[in-house]
Order: sequence, then structure tokens, then C-alpha cells
Amino acid sequence: MKSPGWDALGGRAPRTVTVDGVEVGRGSRVRLKPRSRGDVFDLALDGQVGIVESLEQEIGGAVHLAVVLEDDPGRDLGSMRQPGHRFFFGCDEVEPLGDAPPAATGPRVLVAGVGNVFLADDGFGVEVVRRLADRPQPAGVEVADFGIRGMDLAYELQEDYDAVVIVDAVPRGKPPGTLYVIEAEPDPGVRAVDTHGMDPVRVLALAQTLGRVPGRVLVVGCEPAVRMTGDEEEIVMELSAPVIAALDQAVAIVESLLEDLTDNPRREDET
Repeated sequence: MKSPGWDALGGRAPRTVTVDGVEVGRGSRVRLKPRSRGDVFDLALDGQVGIVESLEQEIGGAVHLAVVLEDDPGRDLGSMRQPGHRFFFGCDEVEPLGDAPPAATGPRVLVAGVGNVFLADDGFGVEVVRRLADRPQPAGVEVADFGIRGMDLAYELQEDYDAVVIVDAVPRGKPPGTLYVIEAEPDPGVRAVDTHGMDPVRVLALAQTLGRVPGRVLVVGCEPAVRMTGDEEEIVMELSAPVIAALDQAVAIVESLLEDLTDNPRREDET
């Protein structure tokens, strides 16, 4: 049974809003001016400078700004939707500081590394995104390590991404170190019951349930040599030799996909 307002949950917030004649969107700097000053957070945040992390829209149409504090050492936690580092304000509770949001002229692409670094080759995706994070990427590309936080990734996919590239260990019976590029789609027959797991199929099913999945979902996978279940008595934090040997090629494959997805070839001095 669906409630009458259920379909409205799939609505998309705008990429920008106009506040005091200034366009405000993801990446804009704003000064916080809580209206009510009714609790300790209002008092502590009043006058602070925040950076808009996303725009959220209620069923009724009202738009709120999710912000992280500019001087918060834990800003990354706010971007991962952790409590105490991400705050919501109405458009009338912020003062734009004149910084135009990044131009939304091209696609937005998320590169998500997933896996458990304590389970040997399951940490493949985490290592690939660690290497990608140290390299320049096309405009509109965000690289993030989600580890085993399936719920966080599903919620992140609700943002305005045009595509996502998930990097993960993918056992398919080929020789260890074999790399795959898989075009994935949510499977309506899969139930997203494990919100802390990181099976990409279940994460996509959960994202679909929450409201949306980006238009294109690609998985860059690597055949593991060492597979662990988590029930072993010891942890293994090292990747196997075949998987280590595949890392550079995996990075190159992801960057090639990003060129195609953003239509933004890398310059020679960025390779």
C-alpha cells in the first residue's frame, strides 16, 4: 500500500536557489543566521561560515540547505552525513558571501571505493580510490572511500549525480587480478535488507528504494585471489600479489571511464 504522498518523495531539489539576489548551490559559502536561536546549536552556529553541501527539498516544496562548517576539522564527516558535522538551514537563515557555486555545466560523477580493508583482497576498491584521490580528475568528479558503509553510499546516490563508478572486488571465476567493467542496473528482485553490507547490488536496491539511482552505474571490479568471509580468527590487511599488480591498470580504467562520462579528456600533464 502506498500513501498518497509517497510518490512525492522522489522529487528532486534544484541545483541552485536564489538568496538575496545571489545564486547559491553546492560549494557556495554562506554566513549562518538561525532564526529561532532556540537551542545551543543555534547559538553556537550563529555567524559561522558554512559551505553548502547539498540542497534538500521537502514534500511540500520547501528547500533547505545542508551545510558543513568551513573551519570544522571534521568537514569530511559532514559530507558523509554524520551527526554533529552537517546542519540544515532555510534559505532565509543564510547570508550569501558572494561565492558563486561551481558551474553546473557538465555531468556529476561519483567514484565510490567499497570493501573491507581487513579482509585481504576485499580492500581492492578502497586502495584504488585512495590512489585516485591523489590525482587530478575532471571537473564534476568526486572520489570517496565508503568502506563497508552501504547505507551512506545509498544516501549519497540520492544526490544529483549523473553517473557512479563503484570500485570493488568482484569474484567471477577468472584468474586472480582480472579486471572487469560491468554496466549495472538495480535488480527489482533483490531486497536491500543489509544496510551495513557493501554488496553493490543491494546498495543499488536500497538507493532505488530511497528514491533514485544515477542514470549510469558502472562497476570496475577485480578478481580476488584471497577471499575471506569475516569469520576467520585473524585479519589480513594486505592485498595479494595479483591484485596489487592490477592496481595501476584499474586506476587507468577508472580515469578512462571518467573521460567518457564527463566528456573531459585529461591533459598530457595530468597523466
